[in-house]
Amino acid sequence: MIEEAKKLKKKLGAFDVFAIATGAMFSSGLFLLPGLAAGETGPSVFLAYLVSGLFVLPTMLSKAELATAFPRAGGTYYIIDRTLGPLMGSIGGIGSWLSLVFKSAFALIGMGAYISIFFEVPITPVAIILTVAFGALNIFGAKETSKLQNILVVTLISIMAFYLVQGFSYLFSLDFLDIHRKQFTPFFTNGIQGFFATVGMVFVSYAGLTKVVSVAEEVENPDRNIPRGMFLSIFTAITVYVAGVYIMTAVLEPAAFREDLTPVATAGEIFLSWLPGDIGLILVVIAAIAAFASTGNAGIMSASRFPLAMARDNLVHPKLAQIGKFDTPAISIIATTGMMVFLLLVFNVKEVAKLASAFKLLLFGLLNLAVIVMRESKIKEYDPGYIAPFYPWIQMMGILISGLLILEMGILSIMFTVAIMLLSVVWYYYYAYNQIDRQGAIYHVHERLGQFKDRGLEREMRRIMQEKGLREEDPYELVVSKAAVLDVEEPDVTYEYIVRKASHNLAARVNVEADQLFQEFEEMSGFGVIPIGEGAALNHSRLNVKTEPELFIIRVKDGLSVPAKHFKSSADDEKAGENKLYAIFFLVSSEDNATQHLRFLAHLADMIDQDDFLQRWLKADNEGEIREILLRNERFINLKIRSDDETGRMIGKKIHEIELPGESLIAILKHEDQISIPHGNTIIRDGDELSIIGEADDIKRIKELKKN
Repeated sequence: MIEEAKKLKKKLGAFDVFAIATGAMFSSGLFLLPGLAAGETGPSVFLAYLVSGLFVLPTMLSKAELATAFPRAGGTYYIIDRTLGPLMGSIGGIGSWLSLVFKSAFALIGMGAYISIFFEVPITPVAIILTVAFGALNIFGAKETSKLQNILVVTLISIMAFYLVQGFSYLFSLDFLDIHRKQFTPFFTNGIQGFFATVGMVFVSYAGLTKVVSVAEEVENPDRNIPRGMFLSIFTAITVYVAGVYIMTAVLEPAAFREDLTPVATAGEIFLSWLPGDIGLILVVIAAIAAFASTGNAGIMSASRFPLAMARDNLVHPKLAQIGKFDTPAISIIATTGMMVFLLLVFNVKEVAKLASAFKLLLFGLLNLAVIVMRESKIKEYDPGYIAPFYPWIQMMGILISGLLILEMGILSIMFTVAIMLLSVVWYYYYAYNQIDRQGAIYHVHERLGQFKDRGLEREMRRIMQEKGLREEDPYELVVSKAAVLDVEEPDVTYEYIVRKASHNLAARVNVEADQLFQEFEEMSGFGVIPIGEGAALNHSRLNVKTEPELFIIRVKDGLSVPAKHFKSSADDEKAGENKLYAIFFLVSSEDNATQHLRFLAHLADMIDQDDFLQRWLKADNEGEIREILLRNERFINLKIRSDDETGRMIGKKIHEIELPGESLIAILKHEDQISIPHGNTIIRDGDELSIIGEADDIKRIKELKKN
């Protein structure tokens, strides 16, 4: 597997996630499909949109969990590859890319059609020009692309909000019951079977919701922003779809509605007629253009990440993984844009886009299966920031829904899906089979049945944990602040002696026998040293007891010599052969907090990986400064108590009498070079130095106090 030379920058926030997901859903599903869907089920069409929105929830919940565990470019491909293996990953990657390219090209055809309402222009050439323009914009940066996406989505939602308010105002001005008797009877014109066939037809209107996962690598704080953006997006989509289609059903003559290809505009002409001139129609056309444009723009952005991710894994040519000077996968964007132009010139994009819908449903089923595989693999490094509820029933429901809806798509769609699968399999064995050596998490499930694990996946997921960092609820600062520190100055100290010291110290804090803990450390590393950076190593254990995380820190100023043969090898550390240690860490936690334990280890490795770590470590004058090196600056401050500034108000007070911002905590108190863990009744004196930990905003307020 290729380790990317240059990562994509994290520039997207929660609203960007919302805009990409929302913009990917509103196009033909709202501005073209309602009339055709009404022809299948009659007035119950608005209910079909509601049921479809509810049916997509299991996959959305599953994908939100997977995206926070695997925030990598290529979303669906990357997840399927790492869970079900590279063969299924090839099918998911190639199929996702092709289906998304078709859908995006179709959206731009729709945009060209709406532009032609006011300007006599050929639709396909306009769609090609728009494709090239959006492709160029995508090359200039994800943030720049998302800014346009935000503008398009805000325009679309604002106009549709106005549209819905005006539509319901119009309906409430009439005889509501009379409208229902006239417009909504019979409710199911083709029975329950016709209704569920319509549910399958409009289900793909929500499929764009999951496109955003393809750009998860570029999302800041994915654990928070991806679920928030997706939940807000699906709520918005269901509201607009159901309310909008309800209004169309209520105001349009049924027979005309079922043949109308522009039902939003036709309905708007009835209740927006009070606006001067053609302003009502113009607003609807602007909304439609914004919808199709946002779908096409989000489609190019998302689709281009599939070749990028696959190239990183040697499944396609490595040039597609190159990141350009604007921090975007320029070659992958060009390839995606080029394919869209080719399809627009050669195919009937509308018909092929419909056929690709069945493949999207197949992917939905695989994503629900992926959650089951990851949960059952018992991989400790699997650490999603969002956990889908009601496991495994939600996932089983998602698989069942996808299967049933695929059957509703018809034989041509199923054959198209099979053709993509066969093409992907042929490509995998022709091009990629001999170039990869990894397997998916499914092998971890097999391992429970006596087969082999894919250890490379565990290492890769540890890197993801390190990049994601700690969670808000992780008490890392508290653990470091109360950690015991052993500053070794004696020569000829052995590593076994240090393990003994750590075992005795930690055993007293976690309520286990020192010999038992010593044995735990021995079993973890065989008294080998696990290197985590230049001159630094760790040993750790997860105990089968209820305990909070505890850390023991050792500094050896002159260095501890450890023979190279005792270093526990690490495929991630090219310096494993070094044999001089200056920093050693022992971490113990409860087995119940396994993933938090791994996050602590990953964050310690990240702190130690700082360029100046070893220099600062050796220069530290005392235990407080040693701890400070391991703490995050934005969550930690040393406050010197002086009678001649604002801190003087604390002198003579007990700790519990001090009001600090938020939930800030005085973790360490230093008095005349003596360091202690303070208690509520500890009295603060002039000259004391307080080590305070807390949330970033609270620490900022304390820093302001320090300046005064």
